[in-house]
Amino acid sequence: MSAPEHFETLDNISVFRPTGQVSLDQAVQMVASAIAYARDQRIRKLLVVISALCGFDPPSTFARFSLVEEWVRASRGVVRVAFVTRPEMIDSQKFGVTVAANRGLICEVFSSEEEAMVWLHSLK
Repeated sequence: MSAPEHFETLDNISVFRPTGQVSLDQAVQMVASAIAYARDQRIRKLLVVISALCGFDPPSTFARFSLVEEWVRASRGVVRVAFVTRPEMIDSQKFGVTVAANRGLICEVFSSEEEAMVWLHSLK
């Protein structure tokens, strides 16, 4: 499997920065592919910056559940993911983060890359 477009590795953290106008389903698949690639490459920490993706509204609660399920399958408990997105896309209750944790995916969501990197660096 070759690296997805917009994927790079810096030190012990990889970064995926997709851009463009896509549907929510396309965005979910792009992220799932990046997570699966990181898993296959034995990369344990992944920063996913999706704030430059547009073309869809904030996901509903059901959509959040579904997209997290896809990312949990891609990770298989190997990759820890920090997501960076626009503030309006972040659920105030962080429902997706809770669903992910309950299914074995360690992740967090941020509106700032700096905060996301601090969180990733704090993980063992």
